[in-house]
Parts: sequence; C-alpha cells; structure tokens
Amino acid sequence: MDFLFQLLFSPLPTPAVISLFALAAATLFYLNTRPSPLRSPVDLNCQTLGIKDGARKTALLEDNNNLMSYYYNEAKTLYEVFQRGLKVSGNGPCLGYRKPGRPYQWLKYRQVADRAEHLGSGLLHKGLKPNPDNFIGIFAQNRPEWIISELACYTYSMVAVPLYDTLGPEALVFIINQAEISTVLCDNQNKAETLLQTRETGQTPVLKTIVIMDSFNSELVERGTKCGVDIVSMQDVEALGKSNLEKPVPPKPEDLSIVCFTSGTTGNPKGAMLTHENVVSDAAGVIKCFESAVVPNTQDVSISFLPLAHMFERVVQTVMYGAGAKVGFFQGDIRLLPDDMKTLQPTIFPVVPRLLNRVYDKVQSGAKSPFKKWLLNFAVERKYAEVREGIIRNNSIWDKLIFHKVQESLGGRVRVMVTGAAPISPSVLNFLRASLGCQIFEAYGQTECTAGCTFTTPGDATSGHVGVPLPCNVVKLVDVEEMNYFASNGEGEVCIMGRNVFKGYLKDPEKTKEALDEDGWLHTGDIGKWLPSGVLKIIDRKKNIFKLAQGEYIAPEKIENVYVRSEPVAQVFVHGDSLQSCLVAIVVPDPEVLPGFAKNLGCQGSLEELCKNTEIRKAILSDMTKLGKEAGLKSFEQVKDVYLHPEQFTIENGLLTPTLKAKRAELKTLFQPQIDKLYSSM
Repeated sequence: MDFLFQLLFSPLPTPAVISLFALAAATLFYLNTRPSPLRSPVDLNCQTLGIKDGARKTALLEDNNNLMSYYYNEAKTLYEVFQRGLKVSGNGPCLGYRKPGRPYQWLKYRQVADRAEHLGSGLLHKGLKPNPDNFIGIFAQNRPEWIISELACYTYSMVAVPLYDTLGPEALVFIINQAEISTVLCDNQNKAETLLQTRETGQTPVLKTIVIMDSFNSELVERGTKCGVDIVSMQDVEALGKSNLEKPVPPKPEDLSIVCFTSGTTGNPKGAMLTHENVVSDAAGVIKCFESAVVPNTQDVSISFLPLAHMFERVVQTVMYGAGAKVGFFQGDIRLLPDDMKTLQPTIFPVVPRLLNRVYDKVQSGAKSPFKKWLLNFAVERKYAEVREGIIRNNSIWDKLIFHKVQESLGGRVRVMVTGAAPISPSVLNFLRASLGCQIFEAYGQTECTAGCTFTTPGDATSGHVGVPLPCNVVKLVDVEEMNYFASNGEGEVCIMGRNVFKGYLKDPEKTKEALDEDGWLHTGDIGKWLPSGVLKIIDRKKNIFKLAQGEYIAPEKIENVYVRSEPVAQVFVHGDSLQSCLVAIVVPDPEVLPGFAKNLGCQGSLEELCKNTEIRKAILSDMTKLGKEAGLKSFEQVKDVYLHPEQFTIENGLLTPTLKAKRAELKTLFQPQIDKLYSSM
C-alpha cells in the first residue's frame, strides 16, 4: 500500500506525468474505438500448398482451382479492362492532371476512350495496320496522353513499346531498330529532337513519324522533312482520326500488348514480350490476393509517379481502370510529389522502398529529444501490436497525437500501399504498418513475369519475406550447386510458371533460352527460401556472384541489403574479385543522418568534409560490421574497408538502372581509383 500511495501522490517528473496521462487516454480511447480485426483469407501458418515437382501455389487456390487469367469475365484484354471501367464508373473521372498550385483537372472515361479511338484512327490513316505486328513507341513522362496513346494501340490491336531517356541514345537507337518502330509518340520538343538526331545521322532508317504531345516550333517540321520524318502534333492526328474514324479492332488475350525493354546492367536492352493475358492475369492475381481486405472501387484514387515505362506501374493502373477508379498524375517533378499527394489525396499508393525510407527517416529525425523518441517508439509498439492482431486503423489516440502528420503528408486517405522493385527493410516496413494505419503489401517479381509473381497476404504482419505466389502463377526453387543452395533444403533459384510469364525476348532466341527453360519455367536469377509458414524469402542473387582469391563465392547484393540497414548508410556498393582475398565497399552516407552521427563523435563540417574524416569512416565501418555479424555474414563476406562518397548513385548519373538496381560495371569503372587505393593500403 505504501508503494501505491507513493506512486499516486509523490511528485513525478513532468515527462513521466505526461506519459501516464497519454497511456491512460490511449487505453480509454482504444477500448472505445477498437475495430474488428481483419480475417486473413488463408491460414497464416500454412500460406502455400505443395504441388508436383516441388512447386508451390497460394493456398487461395484450392486443389480444383486453375491459375487465374482474369478477374472479371467481361475483361480479358487491356482494351476490355478499360471498357469495363467506363461502364462501372458511369463515365466517371479517369485521368487527372494539374498545374502548379492548382487543383486537379479530370478527363472522364468516355473522353479518354474517344480520344484513343481518334488517335488510333489517325495513325491508321497515316499508314499503320490494326494488328499486333505494328509496334508504336511511347517516349514521354507520366501524363494522361501516355495512357491515351497506349489505349489507342490496344483499341486497334497494335503493340505499345515504352521508351525512356535514362536508357541513353544508344539504347534508344537499338530499341527503335529492334522493334522496327516507324512511329513514336513523344511528349515534348526536346525528346523529338533526340529522336530526329538518330534519323539525321542514319542510325534509325525505320523511323518515319514523330507525334508530339506539347507545342513545338516549325523549324522542327522542316528538319524532319529534310530527313524523311513526318513531325505532327498529337492534336492534329486526333483531329485526322475523328474525321476518318475507324471501327475498333479489339485484340485477343493471346495477342502481344506491350514490349517492355529492360535496361539490364550490361549489354543491350532486352525486349520482354507481354501479351494481354500476361498483364490482365497479373492484375487479377493482385486483386484476388487483397480482396478479403480491400476491394478496389470507383471512389479509389491512385497517384502515378513511378515510371509508366515499367510494368509495376502498368499493373497498378490496370487494377485501377478495371474498377472504374481514378488515376492522378504528378506534375513531373519528384520534389513536388508531397504537394501533389496532399492535393490529390490518393487512396492507393504504389511506391518503392527508397521513398518509404525517406518517410521513415523524416519521422525518426523529427523525434529529437529522448522523451519524444521514447513516446514515438512506445506509440509504434502499441500500434504494431494492433497490426499483429489484424487491426488496421488511423483513428487511435496514437494516430491523433503522433502519426497524423505523416499520414497527412501522404494526403490523409491512403488505404492501400504496395511496395516493390527492391527489398524493404523489415524495421522500416513494421514502423510504416504501425504509423500509416493502412494496408501495406510487399510484392516481388520482374518484368518477365509482368511485374509481380508473389504478394504478401492480408493479415500477415510479419516482415522480411515477399509473401506467396500470385493466383496466376506457381513458384518452385531449383538447386544452385555452386552456391550450396538445394531445393531439398527449401532453398534455390526462384522459378515461375503461369499466365503472367512472358513469351520471350523480341528477336533474341538466345537470351530467351537463358530465361525460359524447355518446360516453360522462368528462371529469375534470384535465390529464395521457403519459410515454415509457406512464404518466400529472397536471400541471395545468382547472377552477380564472383569468387575471391581463396575460392569463396560472394553474392554482393545479399551483403549490401544487410549493410544498407546501417542508419548513416544511404547506399552501398560492395566490390571484390578473384585477385583479392577480401571485400571493400563504396558507401554513400545519408545526408540527413550523417551530421548528427558525426556530432556524436565530436566532428562537424560539410558533407564532403565529413566523408573525408577517418574517424567517421571507421565508425560507419564498425556499425556495418556489427550489422553483418548480427545477420550471420561469414568473415569473408564482411568488407574490410570503405570509401565514403558524398554524391548519391542515381538514374541520372548513370549508376542505377531505371528500376533502381546498381549498375555494377559502371560503379566499378567510376570508383576503380578508390578501390585500388583501399586494397593498396591494406
């Protein structure tokens, strides 16, 4: 009793009083507002079922279920998906765009469908044929006209081929010639000039027509005329088509829809040939996975900022159009994305880990005092305890006190977030699932299986894995003997078979044979492991392995995924070769974290100065080594020294692919002097 009396009536430090009141208020509010827990569609301890040859399928598919080809009976091609959206939305808003400081303006479904028919008819009037042998280039940033151009292709059974400037001029030339693209739709004069230059220099003799979405000057038309290229405005082609309207020639599910050129880290791009069934089945699989928790509807809004040239964004938009939902485009500048999010208030948010890491870092850096850090961590623990019970909400006391700002920074209405393209740290994922109060799914896949082949299950709050096979495909693991991975141990190279697996690379039977085996299995080059609950964890990468001098195999991406969890580390490139006995790394410190990290060591200065500081370099190496030990890295897998580089690896400086993978050859070439110096000083 004395202890209780002292606890109740003794003066407490102010932070402790605040904490007790916060705790009491949170408990009362929680008891009054606690929603019913989400019910998972499968047993979370047995999420996959074994089938023949060691393959596994999602438990959503019972024994008598076939792999999914579509979700809606009336929508088996991308053309039909859009027509369904037009019908179920009641000709509602479809594509949104905005000017700086202005609200979003919307094109309705019928407007988009009509403009696609006009554009397609105009292209046919200019000599193209309505069949899958006609390949149309789309060279533009995300915007409504991109979708109108794509839909014009599908309305007349033609094939879209996305182009993007980060590939570089050589790759552009290769793609235009490889796909025999005579017509390219591009967004502005600069891109048109880039294309025209390839024709003027005789590199792309096949190019005959450039259609430009924005205004351009008459000199460009004259330049085009001189080298045999017709330069026309998109507006004029639509007007031509409206006057010479052709009846739609809808594609079949087995027809090609898009040829998506993957940049790769070396050599020429490879054109993955994807049919309508490939894309529609992948979107169907995604909807089927989360339908027990989320059903897309006409009120949903997605923000489009991830490149439309990649299949992740294409599949998300296929889901949206099939449901008659809205897609709003960012202004084209990633720095303005927060303002676009607040204005658009999306409900569905496709995202990559790089952006989520920034959200996480910003919230963490905002809790500066020890008490604020304690309160933040306590709130995360309380909310994450709810998530583990299947309770997803954004109206708890912790949301109102602590998390409302981060939720509002994303518009305040996000109910579904899908992250893909790269691994996300479990600690970041757990934090965001607690703080954002929305469903967050992690997807895994590649262009060759139309973006996704696995997806996490509603109600599964565990992290560090990529979920289960989509209902449109099955997954098996095969032995990789040289790396000691064996399917009998539940480990091996991830292989995929299903409706979403591509038909091969355009005019490249050799590369196709490397990717697709005789039985139709797609070999991804990733190493996976089945966890006891039946989910898949990606643990390694086959293609980038190399040997050290003593013969040990090294998979650098696995090591980088461990080291990037170090708080002061934003990016890391691990290097070694068969002439060296150990590894070294190039580390790009996080510019927001490094000053505080340095201050704790008694150091200060500009980012460049801090990167040259020996004490900071040693401290970062020490933190990385500690994380490596915790993750079970072997001693020869730990880097022995690092070089700190102040500038981030980006797509623009040529060190990342458009899907944000490291261009290892370019990184090695750029940092060869620093690598040589690290080895010589050992």
